[in-house]
Parts: sequence; structure tokens; C-alpha cells
Amino acid sequence: MKKHIKVYMEFFGYGVDDFIPSELSGNRAVDIHHIDCRGMGSSKEKDVIENLMALTREEHNKYGDKKQWIEFLKMKHNEYMNNHG
Repeated sequence: MKKHIKVYMEFFGYGVDDFIPSELSGNRAVDIHHIDCRGMGSSKEKDVIENLMALTREEHNKYGDKKQWIEFLKMKHNEYMNNHG
């Protein structure tokens, strides 16, 4: 299991067979997204819960790695962590 996925699952107490909801829609998440992307060097410094959020594939395609959505994703993620963490 990739480190960032493990960090996310441990923070919220998910097991490998659990339903993990998207933080935006509540539908089944299939991606743990780096809000602030790791970049070409794949920096592990960004594998922290404050930078990770669960998204559906469609949401990841729509919002992921697009600068105009970073502040929106950070706001939604902070709300989610406050309500579920």
C-alpha cells in the first residue's frame, strides 16, 4: 500500500475493505488525492493528512492538479477533517 493511502486510512480509521466516501460527494472514493501535488520528484513531504483527500475518479479528473481548485479542495478537506477526524 502506498504511503499516502496508508496515512489517510489510518487517520480516519479505515480498513482495506471499508467503504471510503468521497469528501465532496459521499460516493465511493477510488483515489486518495494530493491536494498540493507531489511534483515530478514525488516528494514524500506531501504525504500528510492535511494534503490528502478521498475523491471519486470523476472528481479527481475534474479537480485534481488544477491550480484554480486547490483552495476549494483545501476548504472542503478541512471541513471534512473537522467533522470526521
